Amino acid sequence: MTTLLLASASPARLATLRAAGVAPVVRVSGVDEDAVLDAARARFGALEPADAVLLLAQAKAEDVASGNGLDEADVVVGCDSMLEIDGEIHGKPRTAEVAIARWRSMRGRSGVLHTGHWVVDLRDPEEGGTGGTLGATSSTVVHFADVTDEEIEAYVATGEPLAVAGGFTVDGLGGAFVTGIEGDHHSVVGLSLPLLRELLDRVDVRWTDLWTTPTP
Repeated sequence: MTTLLLASASPARLATLRAAGVAPVVRVSGVDEDAVLDAARARFGALEPADAVLLLAQAKAEDVASGNGLDEADVVVGCDSMLEIDGEIHGKPRTAEVAIARWRSMRGRSGVLHTGHWVVDLRDPEEGGTGGTLGATSSTVVHFADVTDEEIEAYVATGEPLAVAGGFTVDGLGGAFVTGIEGDHHSVVGLSLPLLRELLDRVDVRWTDLWTTPTP
């Protein structure tokens, strides 16, 4: 069995992998997201949302991959998500005031949830390792319900939307406020299983080799 290391503190990403038969090792990166984005903008100018999340996913994966004590992991995956509406990108609201304002602006509308994925192959060449480091972004259209002020305030009061990209979930209390998704719903949760499978295939890791239950 090949061991995957998830460079993320997201419970939703961990739950998604576990539901798909993968039991990853978890190690959270120490990346300063704002510093990474500021440095990239200073060098390259304004970033497209899909590029911003990919850059952060790469930074997180490579930060963890460069650490010590990773003998238990074969491959690292880092992820980052942001919601794009009207060309602006939104990460985690952090405060109730920001979350309420954001929901009032996006209710009854649609946005694009971008999730960057980055994979680093840590395996020794003798064990088939490629030394590969690569990534891609999954972008999914999300349609939001025309929720009332009272619903927004009640939702924000639960605390759920404060620490998630875009200030909403589809796998929790916020699921009732999302009327439709165009694309991979796993990506909206925070990790696209089909895209991760494709990236792993490019470093010669079979998806089924990650399953904790042996295949026939």
